[in-house]
Amino acid sequence: MKAQQLRAFCLEFNAAVEEFPFGPETSVFKVLGKMFALSALDATPLTVNLKCDPDLAVRLRADHPGVIVPGWHMNKRHWNTVTVGSLPDRLVRELVEDSYDLVVAGLPRAERLRLDRA
Repeated sequence: MKAQQLRAFCLEFNAAVEEFPFGPETSVFKVLGKMFALSALDATPLTVNLKCDPDLAVRLRADHPGVIVPGWHMNKRHWNTVTVGSLPDRLVRELVEDSYDLVVAGLPRAERLRLDRA
């Protein structure tokens, strides 16, 4: 998966937006103001920080050492840094979708319902 494919996929989700609160080199993808992905899309190698269930995060890190690591500059229990080009596109897509779903699940009920109608 290339940077533009990652960007396009992140923006496919309901109410997803791209913002640059940390400067123009870092894309932050949010849903209703909450971050679900963060990436320096011009970086080599291409990595993305994604929210993850803590138990799954540990398993993914064990299954993909050096490719999926604790989230850089993030809560290490809930975030992973994923080296995109070192994994199958399908797995990267699943991890991004899981991150989005976890963030949405943490939103207030009224906001979740609003997303369902969009």
